[in-house]
Amino acid sequence: MSKRKVDFEVGEFYHIYNRGNSKQKIFHDKEDHERFVSLLFLAAGKNNFDYFNLSRGGVWRDFERGSVYVDIGVYCLMPNHFHILITQPDNGSISKFMQKLTTAYAMYYNKKYERNGSLFQGKFKAEHIDNDRYLKYLFSYIHLNPVKLLEPKWKELGIKNKKKAIDFLKNYEFSSIKDYLGQDRDKSIILNKKAFPDYFSTSKTFSSEIFNWITFKPK
Repeated sequence: MSKRKVDFEVGEFYHIYNRGNSKQKIFHDKEDHERFVSLLFLAAGKNNFDYFNLSRGGVWRDFERGSVYVDIGVYCLMPNHFHILITQPDNGSISKFMQKLTTAYAMYYNKKYERNGSLFQGKFKAEHIDNDRYLKYLFSYIHLNPVKLLEPKWKELGIKNKKKAIDFLKNYEFSSIKDYLGQDRDKSIILNKKAFPDYFSTSKTFSSEIFNWITFKPK
């Protein structure tokens, strides 16, 4: 088994991502997305959980996570992959969190779709972010991923309908964009913004930053 190239350090920032095995879809419907999003919150906590009982009482209000393995700053789910921007307060916590997260989701997925075998494409991928400028950029890059669902080649060709793209992003349920745009929702407790640099002091600042990329015109 090959060793991961990135060594996780306390207080550093990491872009974590992975896709389905053979690039297969890992999210097919709203239930799949909601399960993974709720697992982001639950798996980050060190306390064990029984999802069936929690789903009846409410994941967001009834579960005491205790101390956390990781602090999440950004996340985004796409049909066949996901992105997470995280930092860890203790050594070894990122690996424990990812094992807890992906194991729980794979068990749910395999049972629902009556399949066996690995769901994800090998080990999760990790990129150490040690550049402040790049870290700030990742807040936009990760949140902009859903634009590909509308216009797959927008980075190369530009966006034909910018208003449609912005409206689509603003209403995308399965990322943390709504939390940065100031919308009040239960899922906002997934994030711990205080663990990350305060690049966006207001939702207006964030909105201006991310939607500026939508107007980008390739040369």
